[in-house]
Amino acid sequence: MPSFPFSLLLLCLIQAWAVRPQAYDRNIFILAGQSNMAGRGGVVNDTATGVTTWDGVVPPQSRPNPSIWKLDAHLTWVEAREPLHADIDYKKTNGVGPGMAFANWVLEKHPEFGVIGLVPCAIGGTIISEWERGKELYSEMIKRAKASLRDGGTIRALLWYQGETDTVNLHDAQLYQRRLHKFFSDVRDDLQFPLLPIVQVFFFDYFFKLLHIFINFGRFGLLSPSVS
Repeated sequence: MPSFPFSLLLLCLIQAWAVRPQAYDRNIFILAGQSNMAGRGGVVNDTATGVTTWDGVVPPQSRPNPSIWKLDAHLTWVEAREPLHADIDYKKTNGVGPGMAFANWVLEKHPEFGVIGLVPCAIGGTIISEWERGKELYSEMIKRAKASLRDGGTIRALLWYQGETDTVNLHDAQLYQRRLHKFFSDVRDDLQFPLLPIVQVFFFDYFFKLLHIFINFGRFGLLSPSVS
């Protein structure tokens, strides 16, 4: 009889440990950009009322995984689930984005990879100039990225998905490449990570079919430098 309470306590501790993100092997990915990164999958607009809602449907590749966590708006690690950006891009209706699918894909291909920590930072409708160093979006992203390292872990990459809004104005479109290169350089500088891998997603037609993911991930063995 004396051993029963101890066994029960041990079981509870093991279960509690199993659902906590392990700081020492947490692999951190920053998610930044505009609406497509924030997630608009399943968001529908009621043309009669003008109200947008999320249909609540989560595809299998985006479902929660006990090894995938996210840094919430209060800089606390919580188990990740869609919509990832609900408390970040809070002025808009969020749905399914690429973050969870990416993390699940990494773990499917590399089960030994360890715990993944996602840091949502995307805000819908933003242009690249709003992400310049010193401006609110940039400062908030850097603050969140640094906060994600407080109790350990390693930033593995920045996932960047933005640019559609910069096509509205010809001047912005012409300056996009230069502004983007400056943004990437500033992020690497401020995070003191000169070789920070950056995943940039972009599309080639009106129907938004995925064309390429350029990724400096060769040393992690996750993706080739160019995937088409």
